[in-house]
Amino acid sequence: MDLSVKLKDPGQRTAFTLESIEKWLNAGADARLVICDGSGFDFSEIVRRKFPGRLIECLSFENNRQLVEVHGKGYGEGAIIRYAMAHSAFLKSTDWFVKCTGKLWVDNFSECLKEWNGLFLCKAYFSRVFSFRRTKLEYIDTRFYMVSKDFYLKYFADAHLKVGGAYGTSIEDNFREIVLRNNLQQVLFRSPPVVCGVGGGSGTYYKNTRVRRLKEVLRSRIVQSNRSFSALFNRDP
Repeated sequence: MDLSVKLKDPGQRTAFTLESIEKWLNAGADARLVICDGSGFDFSEIVRRKFPGRLIECLSFENNRQLVEVHGKGYGEGAIIRYAMAHSAFLKSTDWFVKCTGKLWVDNFSECLKEWNGLFLCKAYFSRVFSFRRTKLEYIDTRFYMVSKDFYLKYFADAHLKVGGAYGTSIEDNFREIVLRNNLQQVLFRSPPVVCGVGGGSGTYYKNTRVRRLKEVLRSRIVQSNRSFSALFNRDP
């Protein structure tokens, strides 16, 4: 749990988490979900009553609060994934997984799934796309991505160890640097994921209006046509 976020009410956090679980279950009838909570809260009984018979594994542990306070939510995010990979029976039985920050879901998940390349796919934010200035890759959106376990362990498993505090960087910054430093290619979705739900930092729903979605698609197409960034995007099968 990030102690700096505004959404601290336990009742609200539980309600929004259950909402996101329901959305993910509706996205795929055979979905196996791993709910990993770093605040020590155990969702097991609540989830069992709300979604009987569904394939949902609930894990909980106490994240290092002092380190989270110093380094921020990016540290907690990485620690949660590490814990899940080490303790989840579901993750031990698969070669890859989909990561999504709690209380969120992806409206066009089926479209994103069709792009899966077996290694890693994510979304990135590019600035100055609609201006005459040079476009810049600002950061990787770590709220949602698909990744093979081997790929994650090779490139991203330690990304959260150098965030915040004296480093002055975010987990999103570090993912970007890892992608660029290792010249990783075909790692961005051609069709941008539509992330929905409640942002932990704001405690409010993301505004995904039709105009905003169309703008995101246009932004993505413009960047894909840019020779400086085209190799970053996933190719057609």
